[in-house]
Amino acid sequence: MSPGTGASARNLLTDHPELYEARFPDPGRLAGRWTEDCLRRHGTGRRVLDMGCGTGRDAAHLHGAGRRVTGADLSEAMLAHARARRPGPEYVRADLHGFDLGQGAFDAVVCLDSTLLYCHTNDQLDGFLSSCRRALAPGGLLVAEMRNGAYFLGRTDLLDAPGTAGFTWRGTVHRSTTTLTLNRTDQLLCRTRVWTADDGSEPVEQRSAWRLLFPQELRHFLAAHGFEVLELHDGPGPRTEPPWREGLLPGRTTDADRLHVVARRT
Repeated sequence: MSPGTGASARNLLTDHPELYEARFPDPGRLAGRWTEDCLRRHGTGRRVLDMGCGTGRDAAHLHGAGRRVTGADLSEAMLAHARARRPGPEYVRADLHGFDLGQGAFDAVVCLDSTLLYCHTNDQLDGFLSSCRRALAPGGLLVAEMRNGAYFLGRTDLLDAPGTAGFTWRGTVHRSTTTLTLNRTDQLLCRTRVWTADDGSEPVEQRSAWRLLFPQELRHFLAAHGFEVLELHDGPGPRTEPPWREGLLPGRTTDADRLHVVARRT
């Protein structure tokens, strides 16, 4: 899923899809398998829209599982990479905040890896959900996975100190230092990330943010746009610890760092 979805600023990882995949490897296609499990459990049809498809890894997995998949993203670099490396799905450019890819054209809309949280304002979230409702056939599913705003109530472990990560790509060591802060007024988790590399290039600072949605707030938005919530839980999922695996059913709590939702267009 492209971190640049819904944003106009250039982004080091979004602009360099191979670097993105080196930083966020998913060799077991865990996110795609979790998504396919959700779709199968609820008996949805074959036509799937992967909104914020990034490099097309999840779209390609769903295609391989027999789905007819359209991957949508705002990043032309990501879409070009997906078309070249992961043929099968159709890839189109579309804005998360409002898109029209045909009325009733899909049986499911998938939105993973906190992509939905690039809707920073209520108007943007309304635009996304209205677009999803228009895109879905009656009874179609919205499957989303994201950070959980409720996790930050009374918790500061993700905010107390910068996080560091490093990886090697094409012989160059890339390191990132990430600082997270809260904008409580706008319900935003703000991220400042500084990239350095041992090839002598200048450091790159990038800023982004996610909207923090609380479970009952998300229920309200979904109901207002004509969706019935079938599942809303904190795990197990593709980015939980321990991660989801085949055979695990959804939990009943919404207390941990991730939030997973399956909703049906009524």
